[in-house]
Order: sequence, then structure tokens, then C-alpha cells
Amino acid sequence: MWGSDTFPSMNDDWRDVALGEFVALQRGHDLPEARRRVGDVPVLGSFGITGLHDQARAQGPGVTIGRSGASLGAVSYSSMDYWPLNTVLYVKDFHGNDPRFAYFLLRTIDFRRFNSGSAQPSLNRNHIHPMRIRIPPVAEQRRISTLLGAFDDKIEVNRRISETLDEIARTLFTSWFVDFDPVRGTTAVPGDIRRLYPDRLVDSKIGPVPGGWEVEHLSTELTVSREMLDPRGNPDELFDHFSLPAYDAGRIPTSERGAAIKSTKLRVLDGCVLLSKLNPRIPRVWWPSAAGESRKIASTEFVVALPCDGITRSFLFSLFTSAPFRKTLTSLVRGTSGSHQRVGVTDLLGIEVVVPPRELVERFDAIVAPMFDQQEALTAESKTLADLRDTLLPKLISGEIRLNRA
Repeated sequence: MWGSDTFPSMNDDWRDVALGEFVALQRGHDLPEARRRVGDVPVLGSFGITGLHDQARAQGPGVTIGRSGASLGAVSYSSMDYWPLNTVLYVKDFHGNDPRFAYFLLRTIDFRRFNSGSAQPSLNRNHIHPMRIRIPPVAEQRRISTLLGAFDDKIEVNRRISETLDEIARTLFTSWFVDFDPVRGTTAVPGDIRRLYPDRLVDSKIGPVPGGWEVEHLSTELTVSREMLDPRGNPDELFDHFSLPAYDAGRIPTSERGAAIKSTKLRVLDGCVLLSKLNPRIPRVWWPSAAGESRKIASTEFVVALPCDGITRSFLFSLFTSAPFRKTLTSLVRGTSGSHQRVGVTDLLGIEVVVPPRELVERFDAIVAPMFDQQEALTAESKTLADLRDTLLPKLISGEIRLNRA
């Protein structure tokens, strides 16, 4: 069982050392995508894993620091052997210190103040090696890293569970509403589901569909809300703001509470699905959480989509994330490259889709809606864990809070 006492000044067993005495840093190694081969070795770039390769250049566990541009100072951790790219500095030698403690300690340092670049910010290991830091004995390093690592491990477990739930929902939607497996007889389904399908497929404007099912424009399945709000008139209110830049992976974007809001925004209504018009700078589809009391607003680069009668939110989200819909949406992108590429709302609503029977949509919803609810709960739990970890991190690394040996 963990215990803790607060000893703000009683850390005499801690040592004052240069960063280079704590860890030895080295610039990473070039590996263009064209040279990467199929494998399971993570390739660590500026913001973490950027791909896989069949060969490692550094032993795990390992730590990297983004060394240029917007990623300057971004710290990443790998529990296994890895390939550090030349966009990072990586720890070549931990000098006997606990690797995961090194990761957490390096996260508390503002490396941007060591920028040695001009127009392009960059980090030089020779400039940061002499920096003085205080470190505890290795035994206490391990106690600190075990506690903080437990938060990260649970967050990672939550992420993997959420990813699995996503895959299950996506697979079911594809089977029922894209491949029409119950008609083809390629997948076993319960009899009460099979009876909701006809016995044959017929040709349509979008390919084979179950006989008797209609093909309509997307506008028959959703309505677009254009309800606006001017948050500048509510200076004391807190808002969850869906906007640029792109958010962390997951259904619920990171909150931008307290950020300056300079223009009128769309209201994010309960029960909606957000679809990005901007390609490809914002993840395409978002499931806004209904949790909490904060109000939600979105940039006008989003479409606030509300399901029509007979269509559920889970069905609409699954449609938006399905491979055929994503492909169609990409084909409708207009404008020059970069920030000017968008999908028009008129083009979006004109996409032709199959309209399944209401009872089948409801049966699908009964299966996948609890999965989405669980994902929402996991995301909320992970945010709470991350907030607690980030509160404890500087206090443990500085010695303000000391962990006993229990």
C-alpha cells in the first residue's frame, strides 16, 4: 500500500546533478518511410509513435524529446526496443537511473527556453546537458515512477478497450448495412435479425442493396443545425470548444476551457454528431459527450448533424465512420490544398445512402449504444486520471511530496 508524507525541505538524500550526468542524450537516426519494412518495432518521432519497422536502433525502455519545431520539448516513452527518428533526442544512457522516472522528470522541464534555432526552433543536447536538476535515490525514483506509471497504464488500458469497442461497432455496421451479410448468408445472424432483411439484393445507384430498401439523399437521415452562440457575451461562462487544432485521439476532444474565443460559434446540441468539413486538419467525426454541466460550442468548420426520425445517433456516427462514406466524403473535397480544402454542406446532404428499416436501426442501436456509452465513461475516467497524474507529477518530481517505503 502506498503512503505519502509532505517534506518540502527534507530531501537531503536527493542529489544536485547536471542533466548530462542523469541521462546522456543523442540525436535520433534518419528513417524515410520508403525504407521502412513491415515489423513490430515502434518508430518514435516528434510526438511519439509514427509507424513501425522491423529493426530497432535503441533498446527499451526508452525516452525521446522532440527537438525542433512545434514538437520541441515533447517527451515520449517506449517500453520496448524502438527506432528514434532524427526529429528527436533520445536517451542513450540512463546512467543507472530509472528510465520511467527519467521520462516523468523530463516532462516537467520547459525545454523551449533552450531553443538554439532561429526561424525554426531547435534543441541542442550540448545546451541542455549542463542544466542542473535534483534527483532522488534510485529506490525512490522507482517508487515515484511506479505510482505515476500506474495512471498511464490504466489510461492505456482504457484506450485499448475503447479501440476494441470501436472495432466491434464498425464491424457490425459494415456487416449489416454495407456488405448486407444477412442477405448474402455469409455471416450467421439470429433469426429475428434475418427476418428484417429481404431474400435478395437488387441493383441501385450506389450498388447492390436489399430489395425494397430505399436509396435516398443523406438529408433524409439527418438535419444540420446552424444555431449560433456568441460566447464573447458570456465572459464568465465555461465552454467545451470543438475547434482547431486537431484533438487527442478519442471521441471527446480535449477541453479548451479558458481559451480566448474570438468569434460567434455553433451550438453543439445534445444528441448530435459533429462532422468536420475541413480536410484533413481536423479528425472527421466526433461524438460530443453529454457529461458535465459545461456548454459546448464548435467552430463553423464542423457540421452539427442531428439524426432524423427513424435514425439513431449511434447509426449516424457509424455511417460517418464507415469506409464507403469516408471515401465518398473525400471525393467531395473542394478547394486548394491545406486550409482551403472543404466539403460543402450541400454536397454532404446530397450524398446518396441506403435507408434501412426503422426496426433494424433500433436493433443495431440496442447493441452498439451501450458500447458508445462505455467509451464515453472510459474517456471521462481517463481524463480524471490524467488530471490527477499531472497534479501529482511536479510535486513528486520536486520532492514536495515524498513516498514512504510501505
